[in-house]
Amino acid sequence: MVKQEPTHVLPVILCGGSGTRLWPASRESMPKQFTPLVDPATSTFQATVRRVADEAVFVRPTVIASAESRFIVAEQLAQAGVAADILLEPERRDSAAAVAVAALHAARRGPETVVLVMAADHVIEDAAAFARAAREAALGARLGQIMTLGITPTRPATEYGYIRTGGALPDAPGLHRVERFVEKPDAAGAERLIGEGALWNSGYFLFRADVMIAELEAHAPEVLEAARGALANAATDLDFVRLQAESFARAPKTSIDYAVMERTTRAGVLAVSFAWSDVGTWDAVWQVLERDAQGNAVRGRVELVETTGSLVHSEGDGLTTVVGLDDVVVVATPDAVLVASKAKSGKVKDLVTVLREKAHPEADAHRRMYRPWGWYQRIDIGERFQVKRIMVTPGGRLSLQKHFHRAEHWVVVKGTAEVTLNDQIILVHENEAVYLPIGSRHRLTNPGKIPLELIEVQVGSYTGEDDIIRVEDIYGRHLSSQVDEAHQS
Repeated sequence: MVKQEPTHVLPVILCGGSGTRLWPASRESMPKQFTPLVDPATSTFQATVRRVADEAVFVRPTVIASAESRFIVAEQLAQAGVAADILLEPERRDSAAAVAVAALHAARRGPETVVLVMAADHVIEDAAAFARAAREAALGARLGQIMTLGITPTRPATEYGYIRTGGALPDAPGLHRVERFVEKPDAAGAERLIGEGALWNSGYFLFRADVMIAELEAHAPEVLEAARGALANAATDLDFVRLQAESFARAPKTSIDYAVMERTTRAGVLAVSFAWSDVGTWDAVWQVLERDAQGNAVRGRVELVETTGSLVHSEGDGLTTVVGLDDVVVVATPDAVLVASKAKSGKVKDLVTVLREKAHPEADAHRRMYRPWGWYQRIDIGERFQVKRIMVTPGGRLSLQKHFHRAEHWVVVKGTAEVTLNDQIILVHENEAVYLPIGSRHRLTNPGKIPLELIEVQVGSYTGEDDIIRVEDIYGRHLSSQVDEAHQS
């Protein structure tokens, strides 16, 4: 292993967003950063953590995520073969609070630790160019600047903010001061900014921990105080660090751009030219995907006739077909379908707001819901029954629980289940079943070496997810007489 020198950079990956503009593939239950939208085998979060794996430049990364996504983060880190510190936000307070926590966390290593704050959902194919840029920008950070990476524009984008560059930084070749940050412009404004040499604002920031803390103290003291209390009173939970909810909630909900970057006199920028996208809309996804001769980008089982310039994304086993359309987005998932013009794909966020107002469960929940032990997927539901498919990873164990309004039947279709039923422990093999009466204490464990799959049939007067009383849990989730998550298994 390469020895970690003071010149190394601490990457902090922020992954608390929900990505509603990429609905229905991205939802609260599995946001876009954890979804393989671009690479069919890798999420953008996994690509991001691998991008900072160069030990010659970076130290062990820190991930700041929502408490609800903690097990997804841990699982995807394991899949990527990357170890990281994981700090959990009890609620969303925008990026200023997260950056304040990052600076305070880094200061524990040393006040002059250089931090790179980055989003988990951006696409950068050239990891080597990114590492070189981080190393170069870190020079400005060590000199006391808060550096950002400015992307050389490739088109007059209206979905990005811009950076006007100022004079050169002394003792830092290739680095410049930021003259001004510019909000997202209209088309004419974007053309004008590009003509003037402005850069896209990537949202990547490099700074010394002590410098950012001082700037937060000067420009956003309430944010800093809330972050300081949340970190000082944090609790360790398994492999996670939970920021204290009471302190964190006192942080004003604002971005680091508004809180510090637009006010500081220390803002610097490094112009970079590697390909970059924040894949914030389906149109942006289309732009980074490979396209055929007709300009179409497809994922999954798709057939097109007389269709051009379109993105068609199909999940699951279903076949999605499009005839005679141009410049559209079609996204088909097992429980929801989106059809939109590419030009209006940014309006999907407004659609999700409408879906939430009308209480459509598909607004936030996927049919397949991931849990620390595996996942479950609803197959069918009726007035007095519900059928689910459940997968438990090797060694996975559901909570010890009971129900007041339903009984359950478990049929094993793959692997072997260890079932706790009151005071009994029963091994249930493939093509065998077990009955769990109403009120019985029960738990499901996979003691084997392969994934355990079973069909669960619930029968009773009520099959809602809030009829779950957790008695014991190995994953550190709260024990209570009321539901505290979307599903407590």
